[in-house]
Amino acid sequence: MKDKLLQIKEQAIAQIAAARDDLDEIKVRYLGKKGELTAILKQMGGLSAEERPQIGQLANQVRADIAEAIAKKAEQMKAEALKNQLEAERVDVTIPGKLPQQGGLHPMTQVLDDLTEIFLGMGFSVAEGPEVELDYYNFEALNLPPDHPARDTQDTFYITDNILLRTQTSPVQVRTMEKQKPPIKVIAPGRVYRSDAVDATHSPVFHQIEGLVVDKGITMADLKGTLEVFTKKLYGADSVVRFRPHHFPFTEPSAEMDTQCYACHGAGCRLCKGEGWIELLGCGMVHPWVLQNCGIDPEVYSGFAFGIGLERVAMRRYGIGDMRLFYENDQRFLSQF
Repeated sequence: MKDKLLQIKEQAIAQIAAARDDLDEIKVRYLGKKGELTAILKQMGGLSAEERPQIGQLANQVRADIAEAIAKKAEQMKAEALKNQLEAERVDVTIPGKLPQQGGLHPMTQVLDDLTEIFLGMGFSVAEGPEVELDYYNFEALNLPPDHPARDTQDTFYITDNILLRTQTSPVQVRTMEKQKPPIKVIAPGRVYRSDAVDATHSPVFHQIEGLVVDKGITMADLKGTLEVFTKKLYGADSVVRFRPHHFPFTEPSAEMDTQCYACHGAGCRLCKGEGWIELLGCGMVHPWVLQNCGIDPEVYSGFAFGIGLERVAMRRYGIGDMRLFYENDQRFLSQF
């Protein structure tokens, strides 16, 4: 029996040393309740009283040696598995890294931020209003009754007879005058909607930034001075502007403001279509009826308003000939800004 125990130990140690992923099977084979070592110990009843203690001591030693060999092999296998994992997942820190792709502000957002910053520096505050608007605020309060011919040129998106998508940010001016008494000095940027066919210079969705100043003693000179400062801030200190008479139902008198072409400085070129001037915005003194509709006494207060198309400013700033590029989300285009 002694020789059998030593033989079992030798076999077990050899198998443990050669084990790969069958270590648990080896443990059960030799140390389990039905293992080979247990089977030998069951035969100890046939031994003499002198042999039994010696064989029992040897059997315990064999069990301990096998168990120790299994534990060491398990630690070795664990260490090898970790080493293999680290090797497989090894990162070469000497390889140049890949920078994540970074986005940027949309060119329209950049222009809006720049214009807003100019007007904030001139003492204006920002006012906002709903894009789904009531007919009253979009038209009637602005001196455009239901039968006014100017409504036909707006190509309005009507939701119901009384609810529509705003065609301008002017309703924000009306809402501001209703809530706030003079002095008022605000700009109203935002999206507007008109049922225009999509082409290089038209879109059913575009952006405006309108301004409103109402106080005692406001004159056309204040309007011209404000817009001249704005233009010089936008296009440079050498910018030149001119005002042409025009008609808007909500301002009287009204004007269109042009800036001298910054490419040819008035000589005439392709950019300004040979005219030497580029139309920039519409403006005028707030119509007394509009002030009265908003609860402001036109005998006491006066004001001026203006409206700028942001797409127009952005196209001229960046030399873009097709406004559809702003909305197509083509990264080849947007990444240039």
